[in-house]
Amino acid sequence: MNKKLAIIGGGNLGAAMAEGLISSGFIQPAHLIVTKRNIDTLKPLEKKGVMVSNSNTEAVQYADWILLAIKPFQLKEVLTQIKPYLDPAKHVLISAVTGAWIKDIRELTGEDITLFRAMPNTAIAIRESMTCIHASGGNKEQVNYVTSLFNQLGKTVFIEEKLMDAATVLGACGTAFAMRYIRANIQGGIEIGFSAATASLIAAQTVKGAAELLLQKNTHPEQEIDKVTTPKGCTIAGLNEMEHQGFSSSLIRGVVTSYKKIVNDM
Repeated sequence: MNKKLAIIGGGNLGAAMAEGLISSGFIQPAHLIVTKRNIDTLKPLEKKGVMVSNSNTEAVQYADWILLAIKPFQLKEVLTQIKPYLDPAKHVLISAVTGAWIKDIRELTGEDITLFRAMPNTAIAIRESMTCIHASGGNKEQVNYVTSLFNQLGKTVFIEEKLMDAATVLGACGTAFAMRYIRANIQGGIEIGFSAATASLIAAQTVKGAAELLLQKNTHPEQEIDKVTTPKGCTIAGLNEMEHQGFSSSLIRGVVTSYKKIVNDM
């Protein structure tokens, strides 16, 4: 890829994305510029050949693609700052700003620029993100570029923008939900005899393996459950006890509660 990319916001998300894109070979370091007010924390990227700057306008003038990895409260300031330098014939904008809707961004950028909205999760730091994307405009080449970019950092799916709040719950909050299950599994493992370190390894790798089964074999969870449960066995006994205690229903209620929180209060 010979496109030049500017990542506006070199915090945890922006820096992780830059590292992943470089290590995957998707972009040459010299074709990438990352901005942050305090560029001292970007020294590791600079040593790899990435340009770093505290000037967002400089980055926009250099790049073809602009990826916003900033906090929601920074969005208006940043877009107002770079708008005079945005060229719809040259630039494509990707927003990874939580809760920032296309219509809100266009109020600040104008209607002409091609715009994508992306919702990654924290596993982007290890190139295992689930990123949900919505396109507002864009030709086949541009869609392919965005898809390829985020595929270097995990997996992608295109969704309607109205599902972005739901994607935040399932894909971003979902990381915390999965971690809470793993933590409980570790605690159970300790109670039945394992050390904390061994229980943690077994629990985490088991969840990773279970997820890979679904992703690689494209099966339904119940199909894989059926392979583990035997008549009068220990697995079905444990599963049934969890269901008696409300395991599935409490998880579903948690997902719905988080969604209502986003829709109603944020």
